[in-house]
Amino acid sequence: MEVKARFDHFNINVLDLERSIAFYEKALGLHESHRKEAADGSFVLVYLADGVTGFLLELTWLRDRKEPYELGDNESHLCFRVSGDYDAVRRYHKEMGCVCFENEAMGLYFINDPDDYWIEILPQK
Repeated sequence: MEVKARFDHFNINVLDLERSIAFYEKALGLHESHRKEAADGSFVLVYLADGVTGFLLELTWLRDRKEPYELGDNESHLCFRVSGDYDAVRRYHKEMGCVCFENEAMGLYFINDPDDYWIEILPQK
């Protein structure tokens, strides 16, 4: 059997849903596509889209979660390619105070979101 699959979404759990939505909108231009809310208010799922691809970033907020999530060594990460002036985008992210690692030799850098997830930023090819 040959399985044909396509990427649909990636999930991360967040402590402050509105803060995370605002970060992803400001830092990367993502916007809310849709959301699902538990009838009892125990969780909210918000799906963010880039408006270009069909890929979604799912933010999960759990009402009863109060402590930060354990992210291990933070080796798993999202990666975004940005269009336009890559150096201007890097300056913008530095002004936001979210650049957490730079590798100039490889021509890349990482930003971190409010829950400390790392996001690799690359120029558009």
